Amino acid sequence: MGLASRALCGAAGAAWRESFPLGGRDVARWFPGHMAKGLKKMQSSLKLVDCIIEVHDARISFSGRNPLFQETLGLKPHMLVLNKMDLADLKEQQKIIQHLEGEGLKNVVFTNCVRDENIKQIIPMVRGLVESSYRYHRGESLEYCAMVIGIPNVGKSSLINALRRQHLRKGKATRVGGEPGITRAVMSRIQVCERPLMFLLDTPGVLAPRIESVEMGLKLALCGTVLDHLVGEETLADYLLYTLNRHQLFGYVQHYGLDGACDDIASVLKQVAVRLGKTQKVKVLTGTGDVNVIQPNYPAAARDFLRTFRSGLLGPVMLDRDVLQRPPLADP
Repeated sequence: MGLASRALCGAAGAAWRESFPLGGRDVARWFPGHMAKGLKKMQSSLKLVDCIIEVHDARISFSGRNPLFQETLGLKPHMLVLNKMDLADLKEQQKIIQHLEGEGLKNVVFTNCVRDENIKQIIPMVRGLVESSYRYHRGESLEYCAMVIGIPNVGKSSLINALRRQHLRKGKATRVGGEPGITRAVMSRIQVCERPLMFLLDTPGVLAPRIESVEMGLKLALCGTVLDHLVGEETLADYLLYTLNRHQLFGYVQHYGLDGACDDIASVLKQVAVRLGKTQKVKVLTGTGDVNVIQPNYPAAARDFLRTFRSGLLGPVMLDRDVLQRPPLADP
């Protein structure tokens, strides 16, 4: 057995932190307060659409979905697209679907918009939802229009572009970014299919006005729904390390060539910084004068750790595994 394998076997049997220190963190300041304007614009456009497509991150299938979507836009047929399935550990996919069904969500699709996985299921499902709705009074209209909604950076624009690739063989209609806030306004209708004729409305990401808990806020931030510096890159990197170790996901050890798994974020970031050459010279005042000391660049190492996780290089993860152990919330 190689040294790396021995280190991982030892890590699997180690005791990791049972909880993450959450005290003293003001989750409210992490999330911008201007999003109510976006929700009002979406409401005003509601009369133009037949169906709501809610997009969310498959790694947090239950956490952070905006309850105002259901309250405000709930009069229309509604489907949930759990995107980024390639980054999520879906061993318990059936349990996730059953849990969501217990909450009243019966139309759920897992997708990977980068590789167009399961994208072909979307159009038939939208058409079926609209035509089976008791509010389906379309007269002579032969076209369909759906509104794409969701919190920031879950892949709403990517879904629209994927549908256009699949059904129209056309390129990007909407800008896509790896940070929240790329889509800032409700856009005009975008055609995604010819037969049936279907249009989608892209919308800005809208978070819930109140995040239930600090841990939910950390999960959302880990998936890139807010800018890292608002939470703190090193805090977020520590929560990531805590999560990976607790789920016995030690891909970071091999990826960075570390000596072994570790629960101390300062030690891990120091090793990452040294391995990647992310160090900086710092002047230290001593009794004999100034001395240049090489120090690890902890923020830069934290940013690389987070970027590597989000790209899937540390392996798939289900951040909401704990939610599966609880009974589903009743459909309101």
